[in-house]
Amino acid sequence: MGWVFISRCNLKIKRIKKEEFLKILDSGRCWFHDNYLTMYSSLWKGYITDPELMLIPIDDHLVHRGDGVFDVMRCVNGKIYQLDAHLRRLERSAKGISLDFPDDYKNIKDIIKELIRAGGIRDCIIRVIVSRGPGSFTVNPYDCPESQLYVNVIRFRSPPDRFIKEGVKLISSKVPIKEPFFARIKSCNYLPNVLMKMEALNTGYDFAVSIDGDGCLGEGATENIGVVTKTGVLKLPGFDRTLAGITAGRIYEFSKILKEEKIIDDYCFDSIPLSEAYEAREIFLAGTSITILPVVKFDDRVIGDGKPGSVYKRLSELFYKDMTENQDLLEDVGMEND
Repeated sequence: MGWVFISRCNLKIKRIKKEEFLKILDSGRCWFHDNYLTMYSSLWKGYITDPELMLIPIDDHLVHRGDGVFDVMRCVNGKIYQLDAHLRRLERSAKGISLDFPDDYKNIKDIIKELIRAGGIRDCIIRVIVSRGPGSFTVNPYDCPESQLYVNVIRFRSPPDRFIKEGVKLISSKVPIKEPFFARIKSCNYLPNVLMKMEALNTGYDFAVSIDGDGCLGEGATENIGVVTKTGVLKLPGFDRTLAGITAGRIYEFSKILKEEKIIDDYCFDSIPLSEAYEAREIFLAGTSITILPVVKFDDRVIGDGKPGSVYKRLSELFYKDMTENQDLLEDVGMEND
């Protein structure tokens, strides 16, 4: 029988005091912090503009259990696009996991507008998070006395020009698709989504799309997908096992115009087998931060003629007009013109 000797480690961990901790935060600024404009927390009952201080408690269920919901919206030239639709989806997600809103949420529109004005940037992204709140480190949600609201305003960065002008490459993901219940809730548990994005980038692609058990298209890591079939039908996967995308929903509404203009023959929500996607005239991705992007390569297949197509181009025009002129879908933040 052998003997195992365990020696005491000589490592001494330094205790960090509050004053030194703040100095460490000040010295830890990164390039992406320049995009962080403002943050509101219901814990503070106020907002901050220092990116290094945009923190939340480690014992918030949001951190160690992914127990929370969120939504993301975009402000275009000082006006928030489809604000009400995004807030309704946030509320559906919260209801789906029995998460009550904190009192602060009743003022959510005013909070968002004030944060945008304080950030001073007319084109930005707003992230609204509702968490179960700080409590114990267990999985018991009832250990969290009160839910919390966190709102971040971030500088909008448009996708690279090559994505818009030349198109993107898409790969079928091997990451298991989410079960319908979880797919329909925009929760903060995004591990599968992270793995999908990693998978795409590690294989030289730009985006990945999930595939269901029947071999049909699901959704991207943060994007919905649309296909124009070889017979001219614009198809979107149904929202039974994908997140109900606000941008995708708007595409469906625009499809009536595309049909009237004879750019497409028809449109519908329906299953899209891989074989149908491979033979498509066009494929595109849609989401709040990208609006719409053309797919020119899917797995090892060239889509269409390998260039952005007519449906993508017309949808881009319709979205631009919608996001800048449709007053019914635009919420004015009240920023002064430069």
